[in-house]
Amino acid sequence: MPKRAAADTRPGPEKASRSSSGQTREKPPEDEIGEFEDAWEDEIEGDEDDDAAQSDAMEVDDQVVPAIEESDEKPRPPEVFIPGLHTLGTDEILEADESVYVMRHTMNADWPCLSFDVLRDDSGDQRQRFPASAYIIAGTQADAATKNQLTVFKMTQLHKTQKDGRGAFFTLCWLARLTLPESDDSDSDDDDGDNLDEDAVLEYRSVPHFGGVNRVRAQPLPAGQPLPALARPYYVASWAETGKVHIWDVRPLIHALETPGAIVDKERTETPRYTVDAHGRTEGFAMDWAASDTGALRLLTGDIHSKIYLTTSTPTGFITQKTPFTSHTSSVEDIQWSPSEATVFASGSADRSVRMWDVRSKGRQNVADIEKAHDSDVNVISWNRSTAYLLLSGGDEGGIKVWDLRNVKKRGTSAPDPTPVASFMWHRAPITSVEWHPTEDSIFAASGADDQVTLWDLAVEQDDEETGAMDDTPENGQNVPPQLLFVHQGQKDVKEVHWHPQIPGTIISTARDGFNIFKTISV
Repeated sequence: MPKRAAADTRPGPEKASRSSSGQTREKPPEDEIGEFEDAWEDEIEGDEDDDAAQSDAMEVDDQVVPAIEESDEKPRPPEVFIPGLHTLGTDEILEADESVYVMRHTMNADWPCLSFDVLRDDSGDQRQRFPASAYIIAGTQADAATKNQLTVFKMTQLHKTQKDGRGAFFTLCWLARLTLPESDDSDSDDDDGDNLDEDAVLEYRSVPHFGGVNRVRAQPLPAGQPLPALARPYYVASWAETGKVHIWDVRPLIHALETPGAIVDKERTETPRYTVDAHGRTEGFAMDWAASDTGALRLLTGDIHSKIYLTTSTPTGFITQKTPFTSHTSSVEDIQWSPSEATVFASGSADRSVRMWDVRSKGRQNVADIEKAHDSDVNVISWNRSTAYLLLSGGDEGGIKVWDLRNVKKRGTSAPDPTPVASFMWHRAPITSVEWHPTEDSIFAASGADDQVTLWDLAVEQDDEETGAMDDTPENGQNVPPQLLFVHQGQKDVKEVHWHPQIPGTIISTARDGFNIFKTISV
């Protein structure tokens, strides 16, 4: 990966490329003007009563009260809030610096959606124009098993964020529109209406889902490939807290959102096309589809009792292999297929290891591993799509590590665990999601239970000649890595983050208090 100096990418503190604080501002000091004597000392003649009235307010030496002038000093700008370095007071809140966002929208749901995935659409790849649109699939965590749903959301009219300090917001609705405040701001450089502040539109279609949705994953479609025809399925898998993994066809739901008045075939959408029963009543979180351009669809699912099952599509449906993969000694937390080898996958576990597998191996045992990848549970992993030997992992201790899989030891050897090529301890709570950028092999996003979404670039190097407020200094209390590009805050207990594969630089995140979709100036 090419390297570039930190000075080329890191904005200075005044740009607040990380979320800004709404801290109270101190009153600017007034100009200090000294007292002076009247050199001419004119005598004041007048009524004795007037002199007596003024005697208490003025001394005999005729000191003159200086004129009150307005201070030219401007109020101090908002400070950059850096988690770990700063803390909020009881009367302070965080306010986003809209100048560092190209786009930022917020969406609230009736129930928390702790997992989601981005659905591809027919609007084209690498699109840059605004207003933008996006489709996602999400599953709820309601207070009763019978209240849960699997929902396809369609977000349209996603305009650029206005630079007047006001963000844009969605409210969950059924084919309803929410009018945003009008703004007088305009961008003279945009002649295509990109920056107009019109209505943001949210539409959705749902199907009932028994049990909370632990994780949801959509069938991957190759870049540039259009959506399947309406008669063909577009599969989504959901890991239910009941221990079942359901495979659904959401293509009719997308069609209903694209075509006003369309009638949804409930028999096709509300009944799973297939259910994986191999896990019994044991729930899980780990799940990943293999790339669909290699023939049959393949789905891996891992449960909290350390078992991994493989489900494969057939001409007549799906079939799950009866023998699981078993090498982990604790809960399988995440799974990722290799982007370059069709039979290889990786897994992360609460046993602190990252293991490599080949579905062709006998005995259903892993072929290589990093035995002690983290000091605590390995919560999430992500395989680099552009540089296939790089793997990200995020741990329960808050650490993020980058591994070179060419150095991973083979199973059964006594070689020591490899050293990560990069390691970061920025987050102050468990890592809940990591994902490489879909096309830039040095950039990734991460989220944590500390309410942060962070963007990173491994290609940024520390420039020793550049110093400033963000430098590593003992009094700071926490180092700010030069690879840290951006900190997005404002959500509570962030659970998952994904890049939109068709809108470069756009991030979608979900938390207990709803969704954010945003694009920053840093990526």
